[in-house]
Amino acid sequence: MERDYQPLPVYELGDGAGFHRPMQSQAERVGLDSPALHVMTDLTRTSPATIRPQAPLTGANELMITRGVRLLLVADDREKVLGIITATDLQGEHPVQVAVGRGMRRDELTVADVMIDAAQVDVLRLADVENARVGHVLETLRRSGRQHALVVDAGGAVRGIFSVSQIARQLGVTLAAAGEVARTFAQIESMIR
Repeated sequence: MERDYQPLPVYELGDGAGFHRPMQSQAERVGLDSPALHVMTDLTRTSPATIRPQAPLTGANELMITRGVRLLLVADDREKVLGIITATDLQGEHPVQVAVGRGMRRDELTVADVMIDAAQVDVLRLADVENARVGHVLETLRRSGRQHALVVDAGGAVRGIFSVSQIARQLGVTLAAAGEVARTFAQIESMIR
């Protein structure tokens, strides 16, 4: 059965045309005493950035840049979280050490070669986060020396992500250079005081 498709009318855009943006809530300004949930990326509202373990490291880096994130959940085909990989994991010495140890070139490594396995990822429980403040989250991240923390629900599924850079933006703090966790926390503390 053949269909007869007619072209749609075509018009000129013209001067001064704007464009639409997705309808999403702007990250609100917070303080240290604001509820922690105000700075958590809630995965019931935002799709997480995920990658498969067999993806090349260059693909992980490109995805982080495209999505504007510094952490990817590593998931299998059934969306089971196998671990995480961060920008620090990609840019540090770890990939070089793994490549040398296996007699490979760095560009031959996959996400599975350098990711942090799920069994080694520390998480926060949603029940604790629901009663916490931004200051509690920052102190937890500072003490762990990490820039991210995952939040799990009562069933153990990843429900949210905390990011130092996201928290700093919402606090109105300018960040230190990427990877300088101690300096970032010092800047946050000095701006708040």
